[in-house]
Amino acid sequence: MVQAGTRHDFVKTKEYRGPSVPSPLTNNPRAGQWTNAMSHNMIADYKRFLMTDGEGIRCSLYVSGCPFHCEGCYNSSIWDFQAGHEYNEKLEAQIMDDLAQSFVQGITFLGGEPLLNTGVLLPLARKIRERFGHTKDIWCWTGYTWEELMREGESPDKLDLLREIDILVDGRYIKTLHDSLLQFRGSSNQRIIDVPASLERGEVVIWGKLHDQERFIPEIYGHERAAGEGDAS
Repeated sequence: MVQAGTRHDFVKTKEYRGPSVPSPLTNNPRAGQWTNAMSHNMIADYKRFLMTDGEGIRCSLYVSGCPFHCEGCYNSSIWDFQAGHEYNEKLEAQIMDDLAQSFVQGITFLGGEPLLNTGVLLPLARKIRERFGHTKDIWCWTGYTWEELMREGESPDKLDLLREIDILVDGRYIKTLHDSLLQFRGSSNQRIIDVPASLERGEVVIWGKLHDQERFIPEIYGHERAAGEGDAS
């Protein structure tokens, strides 16, 4: 296990790494170095009916444990694979009931690192597909880049889960590339990937609805309000 407070590049090449990898601000693993064997099937949090973790109204499942240890990570409190509580049938039933609501578009897997918690998420994703087909979409955030997931030697369960996912937000959070105007991601190296299209084409296909802001919304409102007040006077 990588110790908190340290950052290591375990691969000395930039081949098959993806944007901004390796980074001195994160841990950078070899292919297959980290696997689901690290997981304790722990859940840090579950949130219902959000509009922040992907498109539409969603349910969000936060798994525990992440060895990337990105500097400035918002969820560093759940780097520990034993944080939170164990995944159980009661929570799964709640998730399925929530997804059955007509106004819910889908579920989002976050963490922690979802692709190191496939023991929980892969069976859940398959149950969601069995019950709802593709009427509910599945989003997932990961510290891995697409290129890392595709490289030879990566554990096969990661690709198994990826095949159940519709949209993947990939890549480490790099605090020097932080940009608050980005849609659904924290740093400019991260991408919103259309997974089925990317798997079919054998290359990264960016989500067709990508729409980053050009300036802060409050700033826009502020200018419009000031202009309106000026006109009124």
